[in-house]
Formats: sequence, structure tokens, C-alpha cells
Amino acid sequence: MPREYSLSFLTVADVSPVEAVKIAAQCGYAAVGLRLLPAAPNEADYPILTQSQLIRETRAVLKDTGVRVADVEIVRITPDFDSKKYLQFLDVAQQLGAQHILVAGNDPEQARLIQHFAEFCELSKRYGLSCDLEFMPWTHVKNLAQAEQIVSASGQDNAAILIDALHFARSDSTLEQVKALGPARLNYVQLCDALAEYDPSDEGLIKIARGNRLVPGQGELDLVGLIRALPENLMFAAEVPNQALAARPALERAQINFNAIQQLVAQAQQDAVAG
Repeated sequence: MPREYSLSFLTVADVSPVEAVKIAAQCGYAAVGLRLLPAAPNEADYPILTQSQLIRETRAVLKDTGVRVADVEIVRITPDFDSKKYLQFLDVAQQLGAQHILVAGNDPEQARLIQHFAEFCELSKRYGLSCDLEFMPWTHVKNLAQAEQIVSASGQDNAAILIDALHFARSDSTLEQVKALGPARLNYVQLCDALAEYDPSDEGLIKIARGNRLVPGQGELDLVGLIRALPENLMFAAEVPNQALAARPALERAQINFNAIQQLVAQAQQDAVAG
């Protein structure tokens, strides 16, 4: 099975879901990521969550292009988390044919976080969705080891880990830990690049993550090493919000990142043969 690529929401956050699907198809992506819920308290709700016409239009363009929805964003597991509040989210995700839910851990009490995560996995399973826990250094799931512990403790077969190359590099996670993961633990991985030096404060980390990532291969992260450590043919998602690139058309941004990731994959394959 050839490797597939997905166009993550943040790379083309300024376009509609319908346009994102069309762009993905034109560039050669097999899938897209769509945001249904706000990522921050100051963000407005996303229209696709409640507008039936937009849902129908998105489903139509998905069918016409053959592009599918890889993941939907974003569910945060907070101390007061109630999985039943996400029934509409899950219903829309199912209507769109989504495969995975991006989940963040925002509860300092790990036992409670595990319980709520497991409950959400059980509910999501009814909709044919996996729950992919993304570790981020400023959240309460800070690294790969902690994410793996929570996913394992949940005991759910649709629970998985989401590795984002930026968060991986900014945490105390290692390539050896990645290699030790079973293939069932991963459904897709988000790729981007960044400079080696960075502001380690929460504000500094969030600023880069949400608006100043670099095109894969244009920074200093060991992306080739990460690619080589991952299971073969795992889906790679281009998540590259970048203020400088934002001035360019969304189609151009998507194509630049698609080409860049393909080049890195080819380099990783060459290195493996040479090694």
C-alpha cells in the first residue's frame, strides 16, 4: 500500500472545508483534516458543526474528488469533561466519513484524564472513530511516554497516539521510544519543521505551534530520523501554519508542503538503503 498524505486544517485554515478538499485533491493529498470545534476559548464555533448545507456540500465534494477526512479537531479532555456533550460533534464527524479525532489532554489529574479519555473512546467507537491523543509540552500530556501510558491505561482498542513533529522535538521524547511503539498505536503523524533554538515558555511554544512553523526540510528538526523511526507507509499530515506563507494562495501553500514531505520521505528511503 503506497504512503498517503493528508492536508491538516492549520495549513489552510483560511479556506472553507469545501475549498480545502478541492485543494487537497489538486495537490495529490489523499485526505484532509477539518476543525469542527474551537481550539481556544476566544475562537468562534466552526460553521460546519451546525450548518447542514455546508455539511452536504462538503460530503458532495469529498465524493466527487475521492478525498476523505482523516481527522477532525479538537476535543480537549478537561477536569469537567462530559463525553455526552460531544454527540453532535461525533454525528457530524461520522457524516463526513472521518476516521480519527484529535484529542488533547488538559487535566492535571491523570487518573481522571484516563477515565474521561476511556469514556470518550467508548462513545467514539460507536461512530467508527479513533481517539488520537496528541502530546504537547504546554498541556498535561507533555511527551510521548505520558501519552503512551494514558492510551495503554485506557484499555480501548480505538485509542491511539498522535505524534506532531514539532511537539516531539520540543519534548523529552526520543526516537527509540517511537521505534518501540506498536503500529496499532499510530494512525497518522503531523509533520512540519522549526528552528533548533526556541522560547520554552508556554507562550513561546504556542506562538510557534499555531503560526510560525516551517515547511518540512527548511528547518533544523530531525524529520528524516523521525520518518525512519515510524512504521512504514504511515499517513503523514502536513500541519504547517506559517505567517510568511499565509500571504500566498492556499493552493500554493498546500502544494509546497506536499512536495516537501514527499522529498523528505524519499530522502529517508535513500538513507535506509545506504545504511
